[in-house]
Amino acid sequence: MPTLIYSLCALTSLGCLVLLWRSYLATGARLLFWSAACFMLLTVNNVLLVLDKVVFPLAMDLSLWRLVAALTAVLLLLFGLIWEED
Repeated sequence: MPTLIYSLCALTSLGCLVLLWRSYLATGARLLFWSAACFMLLTVNNVLLVLDKVVFPLAMDLSLWRLVAALTAVLLLLFGLIWEED
């Protein structure tokens, strides 16, 4: 069951990334770019979670890389929210 949940989270993040990127290309709104960049790294975070917990549960620990990806994603979104003006 955890495998299904982790995989669905990764697919949901990827879906959000695709929708945000398409909207950015259509409108050119910079906040959509920063949101898409955030979800790109959240997708990486979720893929690393699948690799860490399902594929390589005992062989390696990817928790540091997952935390770095999540922190960078949140910082990108925060940067976009602070510095972009309408």
